[in-house]
Amino acid sequence: MSKLDLAHFEQLYPQDTRLEEVEKILSFIKKGASCQIIGLPGTGKSNLLGLLSYNRSVRLKHLGENQKWFHFVYMDFSEVKKRNFADVIKFMIVSLSYSLSERNLKEEHDKINFFLSEVKNFEDDLILFQALKKSLDYLAIEKELTVVFLFDRFDQYTPNIGEEFFSNLKILRNRAKYRFSCVFSLNRYLTELVDPLVLSEFYEFVGENKVFLKLMDEPGLAFRLRYLEKITGKKLDLKLHNKILELTAGHGKLTRLSWETVLSEPARVKDLEKLLISRGSIGGALFEIWASLTSEQKKDLTRSTNEFLEKIGLTKNGKITIPLFEAYLKTLTPQISQTLSYDLARNEITKGDENLTEKLSPSEFRLLKFLLISRGRVCEKDEIIENVWRDSKTQEGVTDQALDQIIYRLRKKIEDDPNNPKFIQTVKGRGYKINDS
Repeated sequence: MSKLDLAHFEQLYPQDTRLEEVEKILSFIKKGASCQIIGLPGTGKSNLLGLLSYNRSVRLKHLGENQKWFHFVYMDFSEVKKRNFADVIKFMIVSLSYSLSERNLKEEHDKINFFLSEVKNFEDDLILFQALKKSLDYLAIEKELTVVFLFDRFDQYTPNIGEEFFSNLKILRNRAKYRFSCVFSLNRYLTELVDPLVLSEFYEFVGENKVFLKLMDEPGLAFRLRYLEKITGKKLDLKLHNKILELTAGHGKLTRLSWETVLSEPARVKDLEKLLISRGSIGGALFEIWASLTSEQKKDLTRSTNEFLEKIGLTKNGKITIPLFEAYLKTLTPQISQTLSYDLARNEITKGDENLTEKLSPSEFRLLKFLLISRGRVCEKDEIIENVWRDSKTQEGVTDQALDQIIYRLRKKIEDDPNNPKFIQTVKGRGYKINDS
């Protein structure tokens, strides 16, 4: 195994890991399209992107020797979630340069580094974007590589995203044509995280191209268990192994943490479910799943079938698929306070103990913030548009119908029953108001 193979854990996985998901992603990329990877927290979205970037055997499995013409660039967007756009462009160029170095493409790496050296001391996003354009032109047009940007944890960046992000991606796509794609790793749909006006520039390329991660990937899980048994020197009892899979439904993170818990126990496990729920790391993973859901989705876990919950595999025919998560829900203390409030000092919006800030798109956040600051009075539609979208050019695109759609999406995220809203009230013929309660 080469030095490159030792650099990333994803390189060790078998080539049939996430077989269906990889195949579907590549089907979009081969057409010059982009796509979204959507799944529950802990299902392995980062791992899947790592397979494309670092696992040559996986690429050979799906692309054959043509894999050498595809270049995947992994970027963890949680690293730039509060950075300005100039820093984001630098991050993209640096990631591109680093990825070329890892694949030992020295000539290409040196060229991108040269472009970077010309602009590294600038903070102007227009100048920096010229370097990114030159980099892509060189790789896609001159070197004939298909360049794929893999945006991991992209939902952590969306609260600060501006129109220029997707308009610049469109420029890159139009220059490289079918040799440029993007893959966005998300907990929910891109259209729920990004304002339609912001996404509109790139929507034709990503649109409804969605890849849903299954809870369980058997080849990947089997590898992780073998690896864990090897480094611990312990063998997991077959009955306990099967019971863990039954409780976790093969959810990647929950299953791995459960294995680690059982293997670390000195005595025989009597009550497996109780043991697992009591562990802080597992409780944290369960909370991540719970916190990722909107108010409506939380209610739908027990009252009706929800299309999104079915697609990400958390429910099947309206029933929760992960018994350990169902047991965890019974331990939660019902919230007494469901007050919706805005914290000026932290610039955060909360509903009781739940922080809603990262679940809202930028315009949804600004809109709800304005309504909360104006709590108790009717906000006219024209007043809302003028205060929430201050740029006159942007205001032109926000019609009454567009505002109604944003309110609808906002209600789905904050109301227990969006069809019977408790917080955002419509005042017919005028606008909206936040209830005092």
